Amino acid sequence: MKSLIANLNKAFDNKVRLGIMAALTANAELDFNALKTLLDVTDGNLASHLKALEKEKFISVTKQFIGRKPNTRYEVTKSGRKAFRDHIDALEKLISGNE
Repeated sequence: MKSLIANLNKAFDNKVRLGIMAALTANAELDFNALKTLLDVTDGNLASHLKALEKEKFISVTKQFIGRKPNTRYEVTKSGRKAFRDHIDALEKLISGNE
């Protein structure tokens, strides 16, 4: 028998990463400050989770300057969207008891 949790993705185990992916899936892109405010986390906490998702190639990063201020924007990649959708599907199956 296949484990009920076999299809859950460990990259989304943390609530901050889950929140990042949910926010970026619902929005075309968000900048660092918008994510920080939305998720109510510290700079360092957010940065470390964004770096982990970027390493998995689930999000892409665009750095630019707006005037003289740096601006970092994030968006979900195609593979990130699929991985997140698969994770959500696995959670729904786990909750409903369907395999």
